[in-house]
This record gives sequence, structure tokens and C-alpha cells, in this order.
Amino acid sequence: MLRIDELVLYRARQHRDLLEMLTEAVVRCEEKTQSADELRGAYFTCIHKLVDLAGKYGFTGNLWHCYLTLLLVEDENVFSTACEIKGMRSGSLSELAKHDFGIFLELFSLSFELLDVSVGSMLSDTVCGFHGSEDAGQVFNRRIRDTVCELSRKLASAKSVDEFYDLMVDFYRCYGVGKFGLHKAFRVQHDEDGVQIVPITNIAHVYLEDLVGYESAKKKLIDNTEAFVNGKRANNCLLFGDAGTGKSSSIKGILNRYYDKGLRIIEVYKHQFQDLNDIIAQIKNRNYRFIIYMDDLSFEEFEIEYKYLKAVIEGGLEKRPENVLIYATSNRRHLIKERFDDRDEGMEDVHISDTAQEKLSLFARFGVSIFFCAPDKKQFQTIVKTLANRYGVTMDEDKLMLEANRWELSHGSMSGRMAQQFIDYLLGQQAE
Repeated sequence: MLRIDELVLYRARQHRDLLEMLTEAVVRCEEKTQSADELRGAYFTCIHKLVDLAGKYGFTGNLWHCYLTLLLVEDENVFSTACEIKGMRSGSLSELAKHDFGIFLELFSLSFELLDVSVGSMLSDTVCGFHGSEDAGQVFNRRIRDTVCELSRKLASAKSVDEFYDLMVDFYRCYGVGKFGLHKAFRVQHDEDGVQIVPITNIAHVYLEDLVGYESAKKKLIDNTEAFVNGKRANNCLLFGDAGTGKSSSIKGILNRYYDKGLRIIEVYKHQFQDLNDIIAQIKNRNYRFIIYMDDLSFEEFEIEYKYLKAVIEGGLEKRPENVLIYATSNRRHLIKERFDDRDEGMEDVHISDTAQEKLSLFARFGVSIFFCAPDKKQFQTIVKTLANRYGVTMDEDKLMLEANRWELSHGSMSGRMAQQFIDYLLGQQAE
């Protein structure tokens, strides 16, 4: 008898219909309370759902085991969230988890062969040894997909509840649970239930080492972020300066470096600043460290969204949680557009200094500001040569510098982004 109704913590909020349908079919098959014709519809519907999940998540191997593992790694219950990043000590929650894991052990041992025989099918071998495409699917990136599939194999081989328990606790400690555990980066969207934090599955694999130069700027960013992920005091951070100098790439590099230490990033756009309190409410009690990331941040005079941001950063009645920081990039140091009229004694505003202070107050709320300046000619050439070596561009150095100079003159600026675009152009020409 499969005891899914006895589960206490893992009530399988997502995809529970498949669990109920398949276990009910197994029970009825064993008890012979339904004919083959009555079982056939339910059985093939279950196979369809398993294959559909395999396509969505990129699963390979035993699809039933992958499905059960998916239930375990996505279920954000009181036990799994207590384990995320920190691990778990013994106690009542551990005993309840072991109770549920005992039921999951039974589910992992479920065989499709009896159902196959009962309905006259030969699909069990295909379902238990599924060969999918190399594509990671729509939900996970390839690394997470492979991690979940590997965990499913280990859980299926567990010889006891204690071994099963240790595997799950270790997974939660290393990766976390649910969407925050299985993904690095997120965006915000609205649906009928309100503000939702949605995973970004296809993100750039940028590392800080990929950014040529800017060692002082990168060190300042690393020092602040390391203090944050280690539970020490840290500041909100503003990266400002010339376009194409690596500000956004540095943020992506920080994410990839500290993801394993529980760092996550939520990208928020200017029109979503009114949702910041709702976003923070959803993440403040989790064991991860969250950076709310605002790219290319600046405001015109008529835009008032910065007032929401000021209140969240510092000034509202509710204290900002210790596991949340705000990182922003901008081409404009003071973020809010300034005019010479702001300093004009003859302007209509009675208190001129108050107007100036209002426009500077948002910048002042970022405790760390890091300047990224455009490279000079020599630095630009160094970036080009470094990228050419990294990507295997085969060209004489003198000719490479000549072509880089032509590219820079025709495009009107020198920056790391411009150097990368130049190298991409050369690689495209080589490919032809």
C-alpha cells in the first residue's frame, strides 16, 4: 500500500495529480479492482505526464525517479527551508522528515512492470531508461538538470531512511530548495496572485576574471560582496561610469563567484520600484543572500520612482533585512538629472539648496560607489590583445592593433564592450 496520504511535510504542492493518479493505478492493479481497459487510460495518461515533464525539465534516465526527486527539491516546507544553506540539526522536524522519506523510499521502489503486463504495454523499459536530448529543457540550466538527475540515482540506491535523509539534507545545504535553491537569477512579474519572483533560466556565464583591468574596482566590489555573503555588515553599491566598461559584467561575475555561498540576484526595473516592499517581504526570511539589481539606473526630473527606492534603501519605518542589498549600475553618478538651473539664484524654487540635496540624496544612500572609466589607448589595446588570445584569434599583433584602431575610429569610442564586439567580428570572419 502506497501511503502518500500519510505524508506530513512533503504534500507535493506541484505536480501532485501525477503522484495520486499513478499510485492509485498501482494499488488498483495490485488489488485487481479494475479491469485492464479501466487501468489503460490512467496508465497512459501518467506516461504522457512523465514524458512531458522530461521535455520541460530535460530529464534523462528513470523518469519516475526524476519526478519524485523533483517533488523533493521543489517542496518549500518548514523542514527543507530550515535546511537550505545551513544544514539541519536533529530534532522533531528531522523525525518528521524521516517519516516522509520512508514513504518516498517506497515510492522509489515502485515498479511499472506489473502495470505494463496488466494493460498490455511495453513502455516500462523506455520510461525507466529514458534518453532525452542534450537540451536542458525550459526550466533548469544544464548544470542543475544534471544535479537533479544525479540526486535521483543516489536516492534510488539509498539502502535506508537515514541514508536518504543524509542525501537530502546535504543537497539542501549545498543548493537550497525550490526556485531560490535551483536558480541564480530572477526577475519580477505580475499575475493574478500579485508580485511574483520568476527564475531566469538562461543567464550569461560571466566571471570576474573575464573583465580585463579594473582591478581596484573589482576588489572594492568583491570586498563588499564577500562581507555580505559571510554575514558581516555591507553596503548598498553603485557602479557608475562610462558605457561599456564592464559594470553589468561585474555584477554577473559576482553572482557566478558567490552562488555556491547562497548569493542570489533579483533584477528589478524602474517601473517596478513600487513593488520593492512586496519583493523584500518574499525573501527576507530565507537563508540566502539577495542582491536586488538595478541596471542602467537613472531618472529624469519628471520621474518620481526614485522616491520608492529611497524609502526602501533607508528612511522607511521597516528596517531593510540583513540578507538584502541593492546593487545598481549607471552611466550617471548622481542618478537624477541635474541642470544648471538648479544652481540659478533666479529660479522659482525658494530653497535652492533643498532642491540640490533632494537630487543628491539617492546617491548618498549607496554606501559604496565604484567608478568605471573608459580605457585610454594603451589600455584598450591591452584589452584587445587579451581577448584575442582568449578566443584564439590568429592574426599578427601589428595587424591586430591596426584593425582595432580602425574599428575604434569607425565606432567612435574605446571600451571593453567595443573591444569584445571587435573580437566577435574577427571570429565571424575567421569562421567564414
